[in-house]
Amino acid sequence: MSPNGQSQGRVATSNNLYTIILALAFCAVLATAALVVYKCYFQYGTILKIP
Repeated sequence: MSPNGQSQGRVATSNNLYTIILALAFCAVLATAALVVYKCYFQYGTILKIP
């Protein structure tokens, strides 16, 4: 057996873990942006108005 065949399983598992962490971080950023837009609209009546 070659060492390359054994390491493929570990790389795929690690890669999936990083993908899940990246997806969670993206969802957190998206939820924060949605909250900012919601708060701006209901407190100021507009979304991110530039003076």
